[in-house]
Formats: sequence, C-alpha cells, structure tokens
Amino acid sequence: MTHLNIDEKSYYLRHFSLPGFDENTQLKLKNSSVLVIGCGGLGVLCLLYLAGSGIGRIGIVDRDVISAGNLPRQVLFDYKDIGESKVKNACQRITALNPFIKIDGHQLFIREHNAREILRCYDIVVDCTDNFDTKYLLNDICEGLHKPLVYASIFQYEGQLAVFHYGNKFGYTISY
Repeated sequence: MTHLNIDEKSYYLRHFSLPGFDENTQLKLKNSSVLVIGCGGLGVLCLLYLAGSGIGRIGIVDRDVISAGNLPRQVLFDYKDIGESKVKNACQRITALNPFIKIDGHQLFIREHNAREILRCYDIVVDCTDNFDTKYLLNDICEGLHKPLVYASIFQYEGQLAVFHYGNKFGYTISY
C-alpha cells in the first residue's frame, strides 16, 4: 500500500501526534505482517495492540476453544463465546476493532509438519504459547527462516519477554 485513505487517517490520527510518527511510518506498519501463536492471556492482549497499531496483516494460530476459566485473563472473549473457537472469535473481534487490516485465522496447533509453511508468510513471529516443545520448534524454524521471534511467557506473577533472530546478522534491517 502506498497511501492511507481518509477513514484510516482518521482512525490513526492519535498516532500522528507522536514525535517522528507520520503517514509514512503508519504505512510501514500497514505493509508489515505479524503472526501471533497462542490466544491465551498474552496472545489476546498482543492481538488487540497489534490491531490497534495498524499492523496490516495479522495471523492468529490456536486450536483451543473458549472456556469460562479463560475469561478473566483472555479479555478479547465474552461469556457468550464459551465453547466456540478462539481463532474464529479473535478474528471477528479484531476485524471489528480495526476494519483496515487483514486477519488470517489458523485454527490448528503449530507442529513440525505445518509450522514452516505458516511462519514463512509473516515478517515477525510472536510466541504466546504455553509449552516448551512449541517454543523450541518456533525458535528453530524462525532461525532457519531468518525471522525475528518475539518470545513471551507468564508464570504466576512473573513475565518474560525476549527477541531472537533480530538484526543484520541475517541480512535484513528493520528501521522506523
């Protein structure tokens, strides 16, 4: 995309009040893509903010359904959504939040046989999963594909965040 339409300019108006942030900066976000793996407490918050920021294409991966115990942490979902697909509901809610972006839903678990094909379609991968086997798999594939991997994890009252495979050593640059 080379420009923002009038409705997009209105939607992102507050972004333009940030120092050094202009329409070209917003277009960089619009022309980027992020894959979020996991629609738990971390994933849904990540999705909300990525959509609000104007990332042009967001992929969502999860195979789970919404349960009552999810609702206090997974604020993207409502009580009426219990038993429904997390991905389907997340796609609908994110599209309602920002109709100017594209949302891809992948209702599946990331496994060795499907991960590479899905990950290669996005600029950045955000790991919001809750198991180590998947985290290790994502790391290996992102390293092989030369994709930045944002690792996030929460345990009880503690959180961790790290970025791997970022920078010139893989032959690309990210600048804003």
